[in-house]
Amino acid sequence: MRVLLDTHLLLWALSSPSKLSKKARQRIDSSEVFASAASIWEIGIKCALGKLEANPTEVLAGVEPAGFNHLTIIGAHAAKVVELPPIHKDPFDRLLVAQAWVEPMILLTDDAALGRYGDFVEVV
Repeated sequence: MRVLLDTHLLLWALSSPSKLSKKARQRIDSSEVFASAASIWEIGIKCALGKLEANPTEVLAGVEPAGFNHLTIIGAHAAKVVELPPIHKDPFDRLLVAQAWVEPMILLTDDAALGRYGDFVEVV
């Protein structure tokens, strides 16, 4: 199974794995895991605004050593966002949902609201 980690799960998987639920750890350990460029972008913006203490360069550098794959943002991902119902307002989360839908893969998240997008989103 191919899974895309949302930004919180990516940060936890790389720096604080104990914060991951048992279900999240099991899914990560048994799947082909992807980290989106959208998450790196979100981390960079939130760090610049003082809302997050993480280094986007270090997070990016940690993706491959963790055994995760990079997922770039392509036009089809951006275009798919318009088809999403207005369940969630965060543009980064909406882009992650669109990426999972287009690829296709499962978006792994701890945000229950995102689960309302469909069966390609798994709340753990």
